[in-house]
Amino acid sequence: MRRLAVVNCSQVVTLAGPVRPRVSGELRDLAIVRDGALLAEQGRIRAVGSRSEIESLIGVEDCTVVDAGSRILLPGFVDAHTHPVFAGNRADEFEKRVGGATYAEIAAAGGGIRSTVRRTRAATEADLLEATGKYARWFLRSGVTTIEAKSGYGLALDDELKLLRVIRRLGPLRCVPTFLGAHEIPDEFRDHPKRYVDLVIHEMLPRVAEEQLAEYCDVFCEPGVFGVNESRRALVAASELGLGLRIHADQLSRSGGAELAAELGAATADHLEHTDAQGIAALAAAGVQPVLLPGSVYALGLRQYPDARAMIAAGLAVVVATDFYPGSSPTPSMPMILSLACTQMRMTPAEAIVAATINPAWSLGRGREIGSLEPGKLADFVIHDCADYREIPYFFGIEHAHAVYIGGECAFERA
Repeated sequence: MRRLAVVNCSQVVTLAGPVRPRVSGELRDLAIVRDGALLAEQGRIRAVGSRSEIESLIGVEDCTVVDAGSRILLPGFVDAHTHPVFAGNRADEFEKRVGGATYAEIAAAGGGIRSTVRRTRAATEADLLEATGKYARWFLRSGVTTIEAKSGYGLALDDELKLLRVIRRLGPLRCVPTFLGAHEIPDEFRDHPKRYVDLVIHEMLPRVAEEQLAEYCDVFCEPGVFGVNESRRALVAASELGLGLRIHADQLSRSGGAELAAELGAATADHLEHTDAQGIAALAAAGVQPVLLPGSVYALGLRQYPDARAMIAAGLAVVVATDFYPGSSPTPSMPMILSLACTQMRMTPAEAIVAATINPAWSLGRGREIGSLEPGKLADFVIHDCADYREIPYFFGIEHAHAVYIGGECAFERA
């Protein structure tokens, strides 16, 4: 019987609480056990409590005991919005943006998503698996144990399937696959965008569903890319095939994406930088979880962050995520995102922690398995080199993860 005990924790941040996403004042309740410990058995959490309580359960049976050294213990971060499979990078475009070019100007000149698509189409599945494996290790070093992983840099049937197969092969990082064929209009369909939407609906989605390569479908709902009507068509088709729905909404403009997410009962509406009170009310009425991505605002040098405080006041179960991808948010660092959530969106450290653990777990349909340290859940946890959870967003730009465990097995340990 494989047993593991973690003892001598200054804080065990359990996130124990209601069996649902956390809202309003619940976002500040971390259910901390001080001088705590955890016992795992066969890859799942058996008990969480004080050090003396857990040590009394260890007994004389075979058990690996890890001394946390008065560090803190948290659930693994759950990153609910990433684009991890791509070839090359866009450091050249980063330099152009620093020089004053806008994201839209770069995209109109053939850069942006389409430039990554060209490189990714030319890469083999083995090439992409090697590159994505490096990024997966970056996530682990940041204390992330689960990611939602999107396709979207193939924009052709075989290439989109290639990306989703790479996601399926990743490990030990847990991945929840999302099909994002409606990410951009590829070069060959620039003059015929409706035909590309038809391709997504009639060829790509059926194959993705048939091969069970994705759990969710996402659409970049934005004027000039996929408008509300085109986004609705793709998402309705995905829903009819049994896929859950997510949507890039109101990122660059007030596009109506939030209302569309509410209309269709999507699991999440992501970005929401330009969502107003009407959009927030629609999301709240429909129970859609907002996924906020402050890293992309920061990296683009913009000022308009999502209104997290209004969303929390409206009773929304807020999520924060990295938006890791080669364009405007090339970071896998959830601690950096927590810092931005606190300093730029005025979330408290506790709210940010909840928005990076238990709330995203529910947004991915995994709230009963991950996101908190409670008996019966998967033993996905991280020992952070801090004495207090507030140090994670406070000391920004630091890799706090000392050791990362997935299913009770050590996936990363800092030398």
